[in-house]
Amino acid sequence: MKNIYLTSLITLFFGISHAQLVIGKNEVSSSAVSLEFGEEDKGLLLPWINSISDLINPTNGTLIFDYSDNKIKVKYASGWKDLSVNINGTTVNPNTNVDGLEIQNNLYEEVNAKVSIGNPTDVQGILVLEDSDKAMVLPKVVNPHENIINPSPGMMVYNPHSERFAVFNGTVWTYWKAQD
Repeated sequence: MKNIYLTSLITLFFGISHAQLVIGKNEVSSSAVSLEFGEEDKGLLLPWINSISDLINPTNGTLIFDYSDNKIKVKYASGWKDLSVNINGTTVNPNTNVDGLEIQNNLYEEVNAKVSIGNPTDVQGILVLEDSDKAMVLPKVVNPHENIINPSPGMMVYNPHSERFAVFNGTVWTYWKAQD
């Protein structure tokens, strides 16, 4: 019995410290991946924040949907960068005319909820991926503006057809491409 207990603890520790996680598929595509998604027409939804001023010590690389101005933002050392390219979004679903804030404001938030993948640290965040040699692979959706029927504000995906990172601010998709 002690051996089973000890083996379980070692497995749990090793699994947490060197974690690789897949969602919507059976295995990761590479040992350099910490989090990877399947290839359904679905995206990763960012947390909705009332205002970036509400965040205490945000870490560089933090991604959020700021519903005070309906924009998707990323934290850099120099400040916050608007990934919506100065286009105001909305929290109102265009198909149902329901304001997502009405739904969200009625939900209970567990303030201590957090998932860490990789080498966990004391970084603030709901989902923290931290490793020196692994990365997250975004959900891959070809032409998300056509194939994600009802995107939510704060959604992000990678379009493998155009090789662009895409974010949805509730009104439009904004596409980003690395400079060659």
